[in-house]
Amino acid sequence: MLHFRSSRVTEGIRLVNMYRFAKTALNVTGRAVRQVRHGSTAPQDFHSKYGTSVLVGGAAFCTVVWAYVLTQTGITWNLSPVGKVMPKPWRQADE
Repeated sequence: MLHFRSSRVTEGIRLVNMYRFAKTALNVTGRAVRQVRHGSTAPQDFHSKYGTSVLVGGAAFCTVVWAYVLTQTGITWNLSPVGKVMPKPWRQADE
């Protein structure tokens, strides 16, 4: 039975490359964990200082923008055709 390989990389080199990849991935993961751990000891002042005002400001901005869109842009919203569309009278086919 013939067996064709898609690459010319030997099995040993493939294992070494896989080892290097896994080692790098673990190193990146460890670095991320250390960064998160370091950041979690920092005081959490921003949200306690500005969180409520940012939330209220965002809600007010959204409300103002939607009020403008609904009242001033002249968009026809076509909410329901009930009562606006009248069916045509039925015609008998000419025989």
